[in-house]
Amino acid sequence: MEAPWGWLLTCLLAMSLASTVTQDVCQAPNGKDGAAGKPGRPGRPGPKGERGEPGIPGIRTGIRGPKGDEGEPGPSGKPGNVGFAGPSGPPGDLGPPGLKGIKGNPGNIRDQPWPAFSAVLRNPPRGGTIVIFDTVITNQEGPYQNQSGRFVCALPGFYYFTFQVVSQWDVCLSITHAPRGQPAGQRRLVGFCDSNSKGLFQVVSGGTALQLQHGDQVWVERDASKGRIYQGPEADSIFSGFLIFPSA
Repeated sequence: MEAPWGWLLTCLLAMSLASTVTQDVCQAPNGKDGAAGKPGRPGRPGPKGERGEPGIPGIRTGIRGPKGDEGEPGPSGKPGNVGFAGPSGPPGDLGPPGLKGIKGNPGNIRDQPWPAFSAVLRNPPRGGTIVIFDTVITNQEGPYQNQSGRFVCALPGFYYFTFQVVSQWDVCLSITHAPRGQPAGQRRLVGFCDSNSKGLFQVVSGGTALQLQHGDQVWVERDASKGRIYQGPEADSIFSGFLIFPSA
C-alpha cells in the first residue's frame, strides 16, 4: 500500500497537468462510521411555555343524586333600629251615611242630669292667671275641677255662669271659654273691672249664658297686673255655674 503522502503528491500533480479533470478524481473515499460516543449529560431545563387554550369540557358521566332535605332554620337576627315616624297622611273621604236608628223611648225630665256647682276661694292664688276657687260648696254631676279652677262640660247645652270676687285693690276679671281640644283658641268672653283707690272692700261680679259642647271648658281669669283678690275671714269670693237646659 502506498503511503498516504504519496497519494497526495499524485493528486496534486494530476490537478496541475489537466484542468479538465473533475473534482471526482480528487475526492477521498468515504470513511467508516466511528464508534458511538458515550451519552452526554442532561441539558438544562428550558423556559416555561405559554399557557395553552382551554380544553373542551368533559362529558358528565355520573348520575345526579336526589335533592337533599331542608336544613334547620338559623337563629333570628337582631332587630333593626326603629325608623323615624312618617308624616301623617291626608284625611280620608267621608263615608256614606249610616242607616237610621230605631226610635228611642220617650225621655223623662227627672232622669236628666242637671250639672251645677259653686266653689269659693279660700287659699292663696297659685301661679298663673286662672282664678282657682279651691273649696267646693256643691258640685252636682262633678263638672267643676277645684284643682285647676275649670268647669268641664259633659252634657251639651246652655249654661249660666256667675262670679262675685272681693278685693281692696284695682281688679279686672273675665269669664273665659275654650272649645274642646283647642286650648290655643281660648277667648275672653266678658270682662269686668273695678277701681279701688280707698282700699275698701268692694265686690266685682259678672255673669253670662253660654252654649257649650262636650269637652268645652270655662273658667274665671284675672288680669296679670290688676288681679289681686282678697283672702281673709271677713268675706269670700265665689264662682258658680249650672245647666239651664240641654241641647236638643
